Amino acid sequence: MDIFNIAEVPAFITKDGSEIRELLAYRNSQIRNQSLAEARVPVGGSTIEHYHAKAEEIYFITQGSGRVRIENEEKLVREGDAIAIAPGRKHKIWNTGDSVLKLLCCCAPAYEHADTVITESESC
Repeated sequence: MDIFNIAEVPAFITKDGSEIRELLAYRNSQIRNQSLAEARVPVGGSTIEHYHAKAEEIYFITQGSGRVRIENEEKLVREGDAIAIAPGRKHKIWNTGDSVLKLLCCCAPAYEHADTVITESESC
């Protein structure tokens, strides 16, 4: 049985600059076709715009508020919102609130640095 508590999962930084805690994936469990992670974006922070060639993603906001851009469309997001991101779609999320923005990220297939294509410079 694979059960991991977020308080005990080490963080790492993804290619898009997100602080991630990967909860379940093939790297640590019997899961083979997807991954589940929590991302944290600090107040005033953002990810670097990117897309995934193969993976589709679902973001689920668990704390805070922000703004998300997928291709040329932008929307405000808040706790309780679920966001669908199809493969190949450029996306970026900003924390516009006054607390850490936390979101669950579900990727199928599982998240891989090699599947992440950066589409802006890190200084943007």
